[in-house]
Amino acid sequence: MKAMILAAGRGKRMMPLTQNMPKPMLKVAEKPLIEHHINNLKAAGITDIVINLAWQGDKIKDYFKDGSQFGVSINYSQEVKGGLETAGGIIEALPLLGDSFIVINGDVYTDYDVSALMQLHLQSGEAHIVLIENPPHNLDGDFTLSHLSDESQKYTFSGISRYHADFFKGLAQGVRPLGPILREKLNEHLVSTELYIGQWDDIGTPARLDELNKRLKAQ
Repeated sequence: MKAMILAAGRGKRMMPLTQNMPKPMLKVAEKPLIEHHINNLKAAGITDIVINLAWQGDKIKDYFKDGSQFGVSINYSQEVKGGLETAGGIIEALPLLGDSFIVINGDVYTDYDVSALMQLHLQSGEAHIVLIENPPHNLDGDFTLSHLSDESQKYTFSGISRYHADFFKGLAQGVRPLGPILREKLNEHLVSTELYIGQWDDIGTPARLDELNKRLKAQ
């Protein structure tokens, strides 16, 4: 199975740290954030990885190259200036990804074991997304759990998911956010969900990055 790490975002909320650096290359526990994802994927047995690039993407490519020094094989999906949003980036990279693949946001830090996603039996056109309890910056949440009838409780999308390639079938290339597609497919019962209770941090601001590094250093 292959995995895609989303790394094309501009990271405007992380300024000035992202003035000349892509957000996934910011250091967490003295390593680039994206390196933690690569190590976790490798530990789960996934060594074929696709990384999409836009803002300062050359810095990611120069650091990881073909991935061989990290024990993996990396292909890059170069996007236009400004990026294509999440769904647009995945659609652009589909030729590199195969029939079923895992996607991880490059700007989160987590200990989620992606090997659990590898055991899923997705049918054509389906997807599975991992939700987490709502953090302070997203108290209203994003999605309800697919197996519950109560839609009053929403949880936050972790940025960790698995898709069958046909989930994006018929969608044109270009700038396209993922949220509306997930909501539509959830209503069609084509998306399953799970709630993960564990390490997860969204590196959305310099303050959050600093807080995470202090917490990890104290452990």
